[in-house]
Amino acid sequence: MGSLVLTLTAADITFGATIVAVRLWPASDYTRITIESDVPLTAKHFLADNPARLVIDVEGLELSPALRELVGKVRGDDPYIGGMRIGQNQPRVVRLVVDLKQTVDPEVFSLAPVAAYQHRLVFDLKPAQARDPLLELIRDKAKAESSASKEVQDALGEFLARMGKPGTDAPSSSTASAPTKVPPALQRKIDRLVVVAIDPGHGGEDPGAVGPTGLKEKDVVLSVAKQLQDRLNTLPGMRAMLTRDADFFVPLHERVKKARRVQADLFVSIHADAFYTPQARGASVFALSQSGASSTTARWMANKENAADLVGGINVKAQDAQVMRALLDMSTTAQIKDSLHVGSEVLGQIGKVGRLHKPRVEQAGFAVLKAPDIPSILVETAFISNPEEEAKLRDPDYQAELVQALTTGIQRYFAKNPPLARVRQV
Repeated sequence: MGSLVLTLTAADITFGATIVAVRLWPASDYTRITIESDVPLTAKHFLADNPARLVIDVEGLELSPALRELVGKVRGDDPYIGGMRIGQNQPRVVRLVVDLKQTVDPEVFSLAPVAAYQHRLVFDLKPAQARDPLLELIRDKAKAESSASKEVQDALGEFLARMGKPGTDAPSSSTASAPTKVPPALQRKIDRLVVVAIDPGHGGEDPGAVGPTGLKEKDVVLSVAKQLQDRLNTLPGMRAMLTRDADFFVPLHERVKKARRVQADLFVSIHADAFYTPQARGASVFALSQSGASSTTARWMANKENAADLVGGINVKAQDAQVMRALLDMSTTAQIKDSLHVGSEVLGQIGKVGRLHKPRVEQAGFAVLKAPDIPSILVETAFISNPEEEAKLRDPDYQAELVQALTTGIQRYFAKNPPLARVRQV
């Protein structure tokens, strides 16, 4: 027994977890704190007032320089965290005190090792008062509708002025005294805005694919998505929203829910392919399939993208799992048919600015495409794992060409398939 003890090193007899990394992801939706360690951690927490703060006791842990790095990661523009303090509260218990800018409803959960991550202890600071992240879009819609209404009145006034001029067919007295009926085409400018939900894939804890020189999928697709939003918002009668507008993680089912909350007419998820060989290249467009993948590659891609929740990390409660299953099991034949139509238009335009991986829209069981009432496509812009295509994705000129192709494809689809008027559920 004595000889056994003598063979143990200092590392062998040190108690407690080793901190691998600490991360902070501030965003308007919520702020996430992540503590990554070599063994599982447990924590207790409570909220305190005057001033508002969140107190977290992490058990089985000794204070270390790596853990102290969290303090320096707090940003001034964090919507939820005003500051943070860390100390050894008890032997093997580290206390984090988070000063809050607003009342939060914290979620604390653990994630098992996956991908490049070891054990993660996650704190999601969400607003206690349910916030509508699409409020700005609704305001934009109202502003656009007001502008469209003015266009109608201006056009109608010009029309009546022309009718009253000599040499024109003036309306009869009975017609003139009757209420003027706005032509249907003009009325639709008031009644209807085309809403496009743009979904930049991955984000936050989930970097997506990483190119040979380190370009992250989550960064390049966010850049493309923001440019596409700006471009679509310049078009009359059209508004675009983003499922995420910064570097934070959004669960797959939440992306679908966000699109449905604004009754989007189209859902476009933007990604950048990666394959296990660097030779793969070309852009792809995918729609949902109810009867299996259209190719082995499509199935592989769907499985990879559907694993985003595991990497990004979601707090799966019993009722949450049921809600997700119910939502993601919904799909309709009409939705898939419309998705294939818009996918074909977009694919045709992308083919003009770069190489295509397949000459047709492919289909597979992508979870993020399962909104039952919204045509939905997933665009893989290029293979970020291919050195040449990674360089293209990094190039602002290529991004601009890609955005224009996406815009044209979307315009062509709606020109052929104008959305019907609907009752808004704001």
